[in-house]
Amino acid sequence: MIDPPRHMTPEEFRRAGHAAVDWVASYLERLPTFPVLARTAPGDVRAALPAHAPEAPEPFDAILADLDRVIVPGLTHWQSPNFFAFFSANASPPAILGELVSAGLGVQGMLWATSPACTELETHVLDWLADALGLPERFTSRGPGGGVIQDTASSATLCALLAARDRVTGGAATADGLPAGLTVYASSQAHSSVEKAVGIAGLGRKHLRLIEVDGAFAMRPSALDDAIRRDREAGYTPCLVSATVGTTSSTAMDPIRAIADVCRRHGVWLHVDAALAGNAAVCPEFRQWQDGVAEADSYCVNPHKWLLTNFDCDAFYVADRGALIRALTILPEYLRNAATEAGAVIDYRDWQVPLGRRFRALKLWFVMRSYGLEGLRRHIRHHVALAQRFAEWVQGDARFEIVAPAPLNLVCFRLRADDGPNERLLARVNASGRVYLTHTRLAGRFTLRLAVGATYTTAEHVEAAWHRIQEAATEQGGG
Repeated sequence: MIDPPRHMTPEEFRRAGHAAVDWVASYLERLPTFPVLARTAPGDVRAALPAHAPEAPEPFDAILADLDRVIVPGLTHWQSPNFFAFFSANASPPAILGELVSAGLGVQGMLWATSPACTELETHVLDWLADALGLPERFTSRGPGGGVIQDTASSATLCALLAARDRVTGGAATADGLPAGLTVYASSQAHSSVEKAVGIAGLGRKHLRLIEVDGAFAMRPSALDDAIRRDREAGYTPCLVSATVGTTSSTAMDPIRAIADVCRRHGVWLHVDAALAGNAAVCPEFRQWQDGVAEADSYCVNPHKWLLTNFDCDAFYVADRGALIRALTILPEYLRNAATEAGAVIDYRDWQVPLGRRFRALKLWFVMRSYGLEGLRRHIRHHVALAQRFAEWVQGDARFEIVAPAPLNLVCFRLRADDGPNERLLARVNASGRVYLTHTRLAGRFTLRLAVGATYTTAEHVEAAWHRIQEAATEQGGG
């Protein structure tokens, strides 16, 4: 008989857990002092690690010490108040604690039967969130649809496409294999996950139609209508339209109602990707961009982007849960159980690509209860106000220009110069370690992006970022 390995006793775990939480709390305190971007060269982290795993157990204190020695220097600090890149993946202490409890419970929530509380809390909290965002009743479990937590909006897009291709082929795509000629539509500014989903789902990337945008970088519904008509005349079968509320490049807002009208006329599934901007709908004054969402077939928003819930947590809603389940369900004998057979429960394994799933709803539950909707609204409004102030500063400096509308927390701007000076400006700003921005291309021009989204960002941090940008522009001669 082989003896089991020695596990931590409950008391040892308690001491180590306290030390780990203390370390995280200390890290959060130190965040403003770190250079936002990692300062390591490729291979530095691996070079600091032993070539082989230890044969003998190591003390927990030694592991914690190596966090500071090896790991922290190799991090880009996404939770830094000086992080203005991409879109934030913000976290908060309640979310961290929810994640800790989820890990401690170790639940595998693939079926209602494998942990009823895991499933029912998720269903309930996503109904809470739908109500908080002003989403239509049909997206809640009280209607014909409902919500599920995916890892990211990329998975939500893929699941929407799988359901759409199943519906448009009457189930043949799932049962018999994919017919040729299914087409998908998104704006030229849509997230790259749409193209990836088209490839994964077997439609072929050449069957993705990128629709032209207007001067505000939003999809033109008339161009969408024309593209669908041309495809039908050519013998193609339009399958799905992906509209975006808040594009990654510029937070452009596709006109959902007009797009929904086109989809309804042509019988095409409408998926709405509101990964970032959908979070703002907790504030009634920011819901105008979701006009028409009640006509959509599916919708997603990422609380891990802007609602203080640490990565990963995407809320994916469908208006007809039956369509999604028919595309994804499979029931081997080893998963059969009385609750499933009775049809009285939700089994979230049928709402996603993988079988297994974590208890992600706990952290969203912790956040919504700890902050309340009032606190979440203050969080969004605070960030929007900071971004609008930054936009005013940019407009007040003749060296710079605003490149796209800034409806929420992202400002796209550039020097009034060619791409080269703007590229050098971005490199100079980021090299300082005091701030981190990223870029995009809008109308073919290199454009800087400042996104306000980190949990602890205040007016002081945004003002310091602007001063650093101005300094860098002056250092390189403005343009």
